[in-house]
Amino acid sequence: MLILPLALSIVGGFGARHLNTRVILVRHGESTSNLQGLVQGRGFADQPELQSSLTDKGIRQAQAVGRALVDLPIDRLLVSPLRRAQETALHIGMLRAQPLPQETIEELYEINLPEWEGVSFAEIKRTSPERFHCWHHTPHLLEMGGRFPVLDLFDQARQLWQKILPQYSGQTLLLIGHSGINRALIATALGIGPDRYHCLSQGNCCLNVLNFKPDGTAQLESANLTQHHNQVLYPLREGWTGPRILLVRHGETDWNREQRFQGQIDVPLNANGIAQGEKTAQFLQPIKIDRAFSSPLLRPKQTAEAILRGRDLPLTLIDDLKEISHGLWEGKLEREIEQEFPGELERWQREPDRVQMPEGENLHQVWTRARQAWQEIVAASQPGETVLVVAHDAVNKALLCQLFDLKPDRFWAFKQGNGGISVIDWREGITSAPVLTTSNITVHLSNSILDTTAKGAL
Repeated sequence: MLILPLALSIVGGFGARHLNTRVILVRHGESTSNLQGLVQGRGFADQPELQSSLTDKGIRQAQAVGRALVDLPIDRLLVSPLRRAQETALHIGMLRAQPLPQETIEELYEINLPEWEGVSFAEIKRTSPERFHCWHHTPHLLEMGGRFPVLDLFDQARQLWQKILPQYSGQTLLLIGHSGINRALIATALGIGPDRYHCLSQGNCCLNVLNFKPDGTAQLESANLTQHHNQVLYPLREGWTGPRILLVRHGETDWNREQRFQGQIDVPLNANGIAQGEKTAQFLQPIKIDRAFSSPLLRPKQTAEAILRGRDLPLTLIDDLKEISHGLWEGKLEREIEQEFPGELERWQREPDRVQMPEGENLHQVWTRARQAWQEIVAASQPGETVLVVAHDAVNKALLCQLFDLKPDRFWAFKQGNGGISVIDWREGITSAPVLTTSNITVHLSNSILDTTAKGAL
């Protein structure tokens, strides 16, 4: 697996800690080549007049991003040199009272696919079936002109992080890029390998939020948000067979609000958590749900029951979806844990895979039982079905990490807000690689692209 150099490696956790540098990553709006189903890459890089431009729909998408970000303080705008990205930046910036300091940066160029640019994927599939199969199933092995485009793109993404994180430390950055480079940027930040290049979705003018600590440690707050385009969920792509899993974290409890460790103590939702469950139910009301699973603990069960209210659907409880057992930490505040177990809380933040909870679990145990629960759920899911799964922060993190073969040392890679929704799809059924279509939708709870739910202990 190719990961960031040592200076930007993922070495710690987040929890409720201060997040230093925020990166909002946007894909350009729909382009003329998107509309025609053509591979774009970085074609005609030196001839902007020949590059694809935004369609009318693409302009509207960019304006929607501008409205979604209009009240968010942003320090600098970094944009790909390609025309479709530059036009997207223009329409986003037009809605702001003051122009953003803007810089064109070559490390945001799209993937270089010179032999395919200007050709439709349908034509590539017809004329080069073996290379087309390689592109979709082992993209890191695709060779073109003596080079490996996906591996080169991952190197480019690392170079971008090495360049901008020290330069703009502590700031909020808006980056306008492309589907390929955005996926490579998310992957390299989190330690995801190039073999999983297609396991991250990027819709036109989607929003992604990455947070970086001063040491370069990254956490994906959300990915491929498209609700500002009046979409409930990002649509299942044409020809994909599913199933689709909606992975939800339970609503807020009093202990979340107090930042008290819950673990497997059965704490119910508080008034805000009940409201979050109802808002999540309202948000998902247009979505047909075929099966539903939950942890048996009260807080996810109550959340699942709220979502299922009015639907004639049984709820299956799976014991392996329970939250991590924090053992003797449960019921305690951070200061109490530090007093009784000096240094262990900091180690939990820095190297969570090496912490054995006193009289509780470690993350390796959570990884094992989360995998067992996931296999049970996936095996029960049929093509074309939408499946609801409601669980907990640590278990959801474990499930998301395992989509990308990330080990427990990457535990903090994915943020999970109370009532947040993530979407996992399959291109060719459950024997194919799962795709994280969207991560941690919380806009239905706060009308903000940022996750403002409780940041309490697990």
